[in-house]
Amino acid sequence: MIAEILPTHTAQLFNAAVTRAAESLRAGEVVALPTETVYGLAANAWDAKAVAKIFAIKGRPAHNPIIVHVASVAMARHCVTDWPAPAEQLAKSFWPGPLTLVLPKSSAIPDLVTAGGATVGVRWPSHPFIQAVIRKCGFPLAAPSANLSNQISPTNAEHVRKQLSDQLNLIIDGGQSQVGIESTVVDLTVSPPRVLRPGMIHEESLVAVVANIQHSTSNSQHPTLRSPGLLKKHYAPKAKLMILHWTHDADLRRQLENSESQIACSHIIAHTHIPTGTDWGGVSVIPHDAEAFARALYGELHRGDEAGAELIVVEAPPETIEWHAIADRLNRAAS
Repeated sequence: MIAEILPTHTAQLFNAAVTRAAESLRAGEVVALPTETVYGLAANAWDAKAVAKIFAIKGRPAHNPIIVHVASVAMARHCVTDWPAPAEQLAKSFWPGPLTLVLPKSSAIPDLVTAGGATVGVRWPSHPFIQAVIRKCGFPLAAPSANLSNQISPTNAEHVRKQLSDQLNLIIDGGQSQVGIESTVVDLTVSPPRVLRPGMIHEESLVAVVANIQHSTSNSQHPTLRSPGLLKKHYAPKAKLMILHWTHDADLRRQLENSESQIACSHIIAHTHIPTGTDWGGVSVIPHDAEAFARALYGELHRGDEAGAELIVVEAPPETIEWHAIADRLNRAAS
């Protein structure tokens, strides 16, 4: 089995791809779809057998829940048993968009989706293609990132093809993901509400809508995971990843002296202090802007792996709120 990749860059191709994807999803198959965050591995969220295929394809541990994607608030409310005022306020402010709300799950959601837990994460994505597919299907889609478990999330169709082409029938090419990292996750089943996973919708923005939202430093109070992205090691390249501060080339070289990898096998991802010289295995430059950095990060990690790097060194991000989600992804990738 080799996946067919369908383009969507004209209205005719877009509509044809929507029809094909919906047909496959109605038949209980798994399809790789674009979202604005990362590409997702989607199946009918009502169908436990279809969702089980996601776990098998990814090699995903059964205790790691999957976010359910919807195309309206009405569909979201069908997935949950309670829709409190904070959910309504956050949905009005940030949906469609990269925000997941954790709420008590309805009986329509199979236990497999929620890792046996009593809550479900729901999100209304802003990418027009997945919206159109959900509307065409008439049911929500369970969709984690379209990659092997714990590895780098894909931000374009080519990333999906390289990892999963032999396990899928269909990959939809909806262009480059414009957010680039996974959604912010807010747990609304606790008081005060808590951010379980940071994303590019920052806590400052959330607090402007729901005043008492707090950041959760641990998920240990819940024996069952309420959100994906909480495992210690996640989003990881094949190469070893290090996060370093440096001020000039000599400083960086000195810090790498104790590394088992040679300079020539090291791929550097920098945003402020750009290494010079020709003996590095590779050097990537990402703008010193959190949104641009997030958009490019996973692609650069893929690039380092594809170049055969033994070590990927990322210049440490600033310790400010807009970089919080990026630091979270890097720290888990380096674990």
